[in-house]
Amino acid sequence: MMPSFKQIPDNDKKAVLTFLLKMKKEGKMIYTGQGSNERVSKTEKSPFVPYTMTGYIRIQTPEGYPANKPPWGTLTAINLNTGETMWKNPLGEYAELMKKGIPITGTSNYGGAIVTAGGVLFIAATLDRKLRAFNKRTGKLLWETSLPAAGFATPSTYELNGKQYLVIACGGGMLNTASGDSYVAFTLQ
Repeated sequence: MMPSFKQIPDNDKKAVLTFLLKMKKEGKMIYTGQGSNERVSKTEKSPFVPYTMTGYIRIQTPEGYPANKPPWGTLTAINLNTGETMWKNPLGEYAELMKKGIPITGTSNYGGAIVTAGGVLFIAATLDRKLRAFNKRTGKLLWETSLPAAGFATPSTYELNGKQYLVIACGGGMLNTASGDSYVAFTLQ
């Protein structure tokens, strides 16, 4: 998710828009100063911008869950030749809801999946800090493990000395998750 830029002063936003829309060449805005402290000193006409970003507002329950019907995050396999959905699984879970007997709801997901030549799909991307492996053809969960922080990144695989490895960055820090600074690697058998 790209952050909003609410903290940027209006004059700085106008300066960026003027540059991007090449309005300076048209003489519509005049600048004083250089660099990051540049300010608009005279404006004949403000740039027309049809939409502006004011930030992401998530509608949530008082407990902090999404205020819509689950699943709140899914992993979906689509046959690109036919457009058919092959399988769809909720991705991610809230432990406290599972303890109450509520089935897996999925969570917000930020990060991609990787598929090995052997047909194993690996993905983290969830709020629950787990890395999961699925059968790419059936969607069956094959394995999962907890990470030191959420893995909002696409895993990577590499081979070294005849062994295949999987590595993922565990940075967390988004959506009120704890930040981390780890890379975790696994050997694939």
